[in-house]
Amino acid sequence: MSAEIIDGKAFAAGLRETVASHVARLKADHGITPGLAVVLVGEDPASQVYVRSKEKLTVDVGMKSFAHRLPADVSEADLYALIDRLNDDPEVHGILCQFPVPRHLSERDIVARIDPDKDVDGLSVTNAGRLATGQEAMVSCTPLGCLMMLREARGDLTGLDAVVIGRSNLVGKPMAQLLLAENCTVTMTHSRTRDLAEVVRRADILVAAVGVPEMVKGDWIKPGATVIDVGMNRMPPAEPGGKDRLVGDVDFAAARQVAGAITPVPGGVGPMTIACLLANTVTACCRANGLPEPEGLTA
Repeated sequence: MSAEIIDGKAFAAGLRETVASHVARLKADHGITPGLAVVLVGEDPASQVYVRSKEKLTVDVGMKSFAHRLPADVSEADLYALIDRLNDDPEVHGILCQFPVPRHLSERDIVARIDPDKDVDGLSVTNAGRLATGQEAMVSCTPLGCLMMLREARGDLTGLDAVVIGRSNLVGKPMAQLLLAENCTVTMTHSRTRDLAEVVRRADILVAAVGVPEMVKGDWIKPGATVIDVGMNRMPPAEPGGKDRLVGDVDFAAARQVAGAITPVPGGVGPMTIACLLANTVTACCRANGLPEPEGLTA
């Protein structure tokens, strides 16, 4: 039997509907509209596409969208002055600076400048520390989306063996913390882990976020395991004259014959990232106004 396909596009659409319902309730009951500010520095084509998509989806769910486009040669002082204004603006509940930025700017310093309570990307050292110590935090969007899909696929995760491949600050580390909070037994691995295949074969849950195309083979997968593939790797066409292919970190065709459930690439984790960004903005809005956590949007 082939594994169940975890449809990230459908899941993300449902999450956006939930976000929209919370936004409508905040407006009707409290006269509050969550607001997301997106800062784009320079004219990177891919970044422009991402930002336009974020802005459209923000408006689609009924939130306020604040777009700020700055020239590629903007000074550090001018960028920080904008972030400071957004930090102080009560109508802005979430702030995102689209990366990458020009070389004269530091992504780490930009993230540090954003108010941690408005850091809806969940990238700041403060939010990482809060998550690691079990405090209320803004959680990085991609691992948050992975957790939501895992809960949907597996229900209660208590006691399950979970393996995370990849140790990035963006995905691997927060993913491990989220799984620990769900009472999983978590093993964090990476490309240099000894006998990685043997470690993965113990996993009831596998989250692959290592950035190596199809590194995880089908015979690495425990029968019935749930596989979340965060990888997004562009590969040459399979045939001359064909289009480039997007593949994950897992050999999907082989893993699908063994796993119980699996995310495809594309169409799996990717669509959840922006949906979780919107969810985080609503969460930040509720916290800023002393309102209860929005049900179904948090870790």
